Amino acid sequence: MRVGLIADSHDRVPAIADLVAQIQAAGVGMILHAGDYCSPFSLKPLEDAHLSWAGVFGRNDGDPQGLVSRAQSAIGAELFESPHSFDLGGHRILLVHDLGDVSARSIASHEVVIHGHTHQQEMKTRGESLIVNPGEACGWLYGSPSAAILDLDAMRVEFLSLSGPQWKY
Repeated sequence: MRVGLIADSHDRVPAIADLVAQIQAAGVGMILHAGDYCSPFSLKPLEDAHLSWAGVFGRNDGDPQGLVSRAQSAIGAELFESPHSFDLGGHRILLVHDLGDVSARSIASHEVVIHGHTHQQEMKTRGESLIVNPGEACGWLYGSPSAAILDLDAMRVEFLSLSGPQWKY
C-alpha cells in the first residue's frame, strides 16, 4: 500500500494542490497529514483529490472546530488530536505533529512514525521504527514545498519537492 505524506501546509493552497496531484498521480491509496493546516480552506486540495485522508492537529491550527467540520464533510476524512496511533495495511502507525511530544517507548511500539513540525524532510530509523518527516508543504522556510510517498509493503520512502521560481519564497 502506498500512502501520501504531507505536513506543515500553512494555508499555501496552490502548493498543497500541486503536491496532492503528484501524490495522487503516484497511485497512493490515502494521504496522511501531520498537522499545521492553519485554516479550514487549506483542506480543499485534499477534498478535491477524492482520496481517503487522515491527519492530526499541529500547533498553528487556528480554527480546530472549523477544520474538524470541514474534514467531516469530506468523504473518508478524519482529523485527530496529536499523537494518533492506528493500524494501516497491517502496520502500526503513529501520526504526530511534533516528534518531541512522544516518548521513545511510544516510538518503539510503532513500525512507522510520521511527523512534521521541523519543516525538514527526513527519514531515519530508531530501533525497528521507521521515522518520516515529509517536510513542509508550504515551502515557506526552506524554499521548496515538499511531501513524501511511503510504500508500506516495501518500507520505502520517496521524497517529493516542487521546483521552479513560483515556489521560492
